[in-house]
Amino acid sequence: MSEEKNKVKNEERSLILIKPDGLIKSLTGNIISKLSETELKIVGAKIVNVSRELAESHYEEHKEKPFFEELIKYIMGEYHTDRVFAMVYKGVDAITKVRELAGKTNPEEANPITIRGKYGRINTKTGVFENVIHASDCKENAEREIRLWFEEHEIVS
Repeated sequence: MSEEKNKVKNEERSLILIKPDGLIKSLTGNIISKLSETELKIVGAKIVNVSRELAESHYEEHKEKPFFEELIKYIMGEYHTDRVFAMVYKGVDAITKVRELAGKTNPEEANPITIRGKYGRINTKTGVFENVIHASDCKENAEREIRLWFEEHEIVS
């Protein structure tokens, strides 16, 4: 298989959310600059007020966990601001590249040079990981998440 066909085969999309704590701390520019290191293309971007329905759909895999309600309040902006900056990045190995820059979910375990390691914290009142960014973890979840946050016409192909 040629190298060009291989690139097309590995091309994928990833949902990235700059969460309410990232917006309230004015980290959007810093995060986008860091994400530019991936050489991926932004194919969708918008500011979203997160409804409870969207929040619950996005975090459905955590529904039975004890931190679910705090997670929903966090993404809906109850602790910071009621906005999220949603983006879709596209390119070869997009999910892996973005996840590496984002760092581990728990900001205390994240490498300090990653986005979460540099800007995240654990809120001691709520126990919520204020980790600044969401990045899709696999191709299936990326496509599901992108459908939740974006209409197809909002994404440039």
